[in-house]
Amino acid sequence: MGVDIIGVPMDLGASRRGVDMGPSAIRYAGLDKAICKLNRSCVDLGNIDVKVRENLNIVDERMKYVDEITRVNNLLATIVQTSIESGRLPLVLGGDHSIATGSILGCQSAKKKIGVIWLDAHGDFNTNQTTASGNLHGMSLAAATGYGEKNAIGFMERHVDYLDPKNIVIVGARDIDHEEAELIKKAGITVFSMSDIDIFGMNEIMKRALRIVAADTFGFHLSFDMDVISPAEAPGVGTQVHGGITYREAHLAMELIAESQKMCSMEFVEVNPVLDHGNQTALLAVSLICSALGKTIL
Repeated sequence: MGVDIIGVPMDLGASRRGVDMGPSAIRYAGLDKAICKLNRSCVDLGNIDVKVRENLNIVDERMKYVDEITRVNNLLATIVQTSIESGRLPLVLGGDHSIATGSILGCQSAKKKIGVIWLDAHGDFNTNQTTASGNLHGMSLAAATGYGEKNAIGFMERHVDYLDPKNIVIVGARDIDHEEAELIKKAGITVFSMSDIDIFGMNEIMKRALRIVAADTFGFHLSFDMDVISPAEAPGVGTQVHGGITYREAHLAMELIAESQKMCSMEFVEVNPVLDHGNQTALLAVSLICSALGKTIL
């Protein structure tokens, strides 16, 4: 299956600047050549245009830059849907994690019912009622399930079925707000924290996750926030949290995803080259993308 690369240079969903350069950093790390070496066709569709915050006003402190983020998510959802319906696999490059709502609902529109594997140190399941920051990268998963204000991020201008929380698995969580945690439990989302990975190992956790997201669905979307990895190995991320998964655990997770042959779309987000060392985090993102697409040692 061919791959469509879609860049979304978004930094409006976060406080720290720099993740808007993430798509360029990942491309510079040799993404297209690496994909072509896997004998897959690769088409780079370029970047979605995103307005800079200096030209925007914050109307609602609890949903900062919501109008522009919603506009971008609507465009992204259409592009992702078109890519899947054309028989290709969309690969979305962020940018901050506020773009996940568009990726997810675009995939949902094409496949009708999907699961989501959400590899992230955070849950991103806050709403405008629970957020402490007003940053929309912390609300994107909630928006994709219909929680929070209906005019928040990811609200589609056409009818789209929201995601069923029971088909969502968060892997690698270690920094979730109290009210957010309660909302996640109420929604019925499965969470495998770092403690679970420590106890059971990544192999077992991913096998459980894949069973959940594939149950009664037509496949799943992979949302990979690079801050799920230990900052020692992925320093260039928007929000560092100590105690993340290792290089090998991340690759094992991607290899098991490739083996499942159920992935319909994926995104890699929160690469911040301003905070990186020698483009280390972007290079790691490229190698993980390749593992998710089926690259093996032999």
